[in-house]
Amino acid sequence: MAILSLYWGVLYGAEGRLRNFVVYVVDFDGQVAPYNADAGTPFVGETMVNTALQLYNSPSSPSLGYTVVNPAEFDYNPTAVRQAVYDWKCWAAVVIHANATALLRAAVREGNSSYSPSGSVQYVYQTARQDTAAYNYLRPQLDILTTQFMRQFGQQWSEQIMTNQALSRQVMARAPSAVNPGITPLQIDLRPFQPPAATASVSIGLIYLIITSFFSFSFFLPIHMKYIQPQGHPPLHFWQLIIWRWVATTVAYFFVSLGYSLVSLAMQIPFWHPPASSTEVAFNPTAYGLGSFPVWWMVNFLGMLALGLASENVAMVLGQPWSALWLIFWVITNVTTSFYAFEVIPPFYSWGYAWPLRQVVDASRHILFDLKSDIGQNIGILLAWGVVNTMLFPLCCYFMRWKTEREKRMEEKNKDQYVVKTTEGEKHLPKAKGEKPPLRKRGFMRGV
Repeated sequence: MAILSLYWGVLYGAEGRLRNFVVYVVDFDGQVAPYNADAGTPFVGETMVNTALQLYNSPSSPSLGYTVVNPAEFDYNPTAVRQAVYDWKCWAAVVIHANATALLRAAVREGNSSYSPSGSVQYVYQTARQDTAAYNYLRPQLDILTTQFMRQFGQQWSEQIMTNQALSRQVMARAPSAVNPGITPLQIDLRPFQPPAATASVSIGLIYLIITSFFSFSFFLPIHMKYIQPQGHPPLHFWQLIIWRWVATTVAYFFVSLGYSLVSLAMQIPFWHPPASSTEVAFNPTAYGLGSFPVWWMVNFLGMLALGLASENVAMVLGQPWSALWLIFWVITNVTTSFYAFEVIPPFYSWGYAWPLRQVVDASRHILFDLKSDIGQNIGILLAWGVVNTMLFPLCCYFMRWKTEREKRMEEKNKDQYVVKTTEGEKHLPKAKGEKPPLRKRGFMRGV
């Protein structure tokens, strides 16, 4: 129950932590020439800012962490806001362009039939950064923002055009989209999560990487034992066996990780697309172009090394059946801290930043979707896991040998003795030649 609770608790009370998803609200409306000289007061950006703040301050419903940011911090450049989203300074951004109010008023005044209500207000985010968070939290909350904004904006805009006697009804009829809806927020996903088969490569499929690395211990152990059992060949010294075991295990991980990686390639996940602009929408760009697949293979190999050597050491120390319980713990702790955004899970799980599978997931998303790179840190943590477990590997091997020899000595000792339970505890009595231990029956020989 304790181990399973780690998984069930990862999203407990998630609604109360939605404000950790920081969303920049940047109002450029009427802030840049020539749009700052518009005859009327800009109101599109003001309406959006007020709507976002109302949602954020509402105590009755969960909300994203809407944060109003001065456009001067981006040098009045909307493209710089997109770069901030790409650099993970925020999870999403609401951008109101400088011409939002000016173009809308000009459209109804001049009857501009080509006016498009979308584009003046934009929602910018990256689904590939964390598709579960984007689909379950970001996009539904942005839809709520859109609904609230359209309600407030529609009321204000209809009052303005209906009370403005200078506007011609015939002219306005030529621009119906400017009259209604007037403004429609446009959602821009810089890095869409696709194809669907990529889900296995960056989440569920990695569970099998843990399981495969765990079972390599029991799979190869009978083979390793043949090197110390003299069957037509001299046995290895124990220190030689340790070196052989580590080398054989590492080589096995190298080729098994290749097989694991080739499955994604066979499912046509594109590892060959070139990198793309960080401020433009790109479908399936990769971080290293044609070199993305070998880099991803090496990340999987290092991940398997970190996950597998830890399991090897624990299996040698705990033995059966406790090593099976370790597998449950190892899978659940890695899954809970790797497949969800840390912004929405309790602070208790902060240790997951150093867990090996988290590094594989982050590096894989960077490689497959050309996201912001922390691959140096990811590889460094995986190598640290591998180095520490390599240093512990000989100690665990010696401990397993000591434990095995101790069990054998106990078995040999028990062959020459039998155990009799008395009121004073257990007594080990030596067997006479051909003697059998006394029968233990309920109520018979009690206390003997």
